[in-house]
Formats: sequence, C-alpha cells, structure tokens
Amino acid sequence: MILYLDSSALVKRYVEEEGTDKVDALWDEATDVVTSAVALAECLSAFCRRRREGLFSEVQCLKTISEFKAEYTSFVLVPITLELNRTVEEVLLRYPLRGFDAIHLASALLISRAVDFNVTFACFDSALNRAAREEGLVVPFSN
Repeated sequence: MILYLDSSALVKRYVEEEGTDKVDALWDEATDVVTSAVALAECLSAFCRRRREGLFSEVQCLKTISEFKAEYTSFVLVPITLELNRTVEEVLLRYPLRGFDAIHLASALLISRAVDFNVTFACFDSALNRAAREEGLVVPFSN
C-alpha cells in the first residue's frame, strides 16, 4: 500500500494523541510512505508549538524533531513543481480548502496518477478528507 500522510496524520506518528494508533497501523501496512516537501515545515511548527504551549519540554521537543528528521529522509517526498502548482489550482477551483491542504491533496493526486495505483490518503481534516474521497483516493479516516 502507498500511504500518503498530510501533516495532521504525520504528526500523530511522533506525538501520542487521538488517532496515533490508526496512523501506526496504516504505517505498518505501507510499502511506501509519501508526503509533500512542505510537511517538514508543518510538522516542525507543530512540535515547536507544543513546546511553546507547555505540552512538550525543550528536551522532548528536540527529541521528537530528531526522530522525525531521521525518518523524513526515508519518505517519498513530492516536491513543489509547476505541475504540482497546476494541480493545486485545479483542486482549489473545485474545493474550499486551505493552501497547504490543497498542496497535500494535489501531491497525493500526482502520486496516484504516476503509479496508477490506489493511494491511501491519511488525514484528520474533514473537508480535506471529503475532497480526497471525491477525487478517488482511499480515505481510511472519516471525521
């Protein structure tokens, strides 16, 4: 299975919270883990926000960042390209999504088209899940 994770799902790999067990189960089944290159900034931001809000100590934050960066090198990363930007525009004309959500959906669509294979799209945002489902991606989480 090709597993695409947006940042809301990817963070759950490194932060124990509701949905972590679901992400871990999909991760274990995946042959490839895919995300957008923008996920680095989004995930680091989430980890640092937890530190600022007192949910992580400084040590815990740095450890989590280190673990994330170590695995990040093994992900299939979808880069920001002209083709991706065209797909982002198409997605935004069809669905009321935020910018980074459109990048994630467009990235998953490009991967799906490239491999001509079902891509499982893991996300914890209901609007993004609806759009992904309408685009024919496998959406395991409903919220």
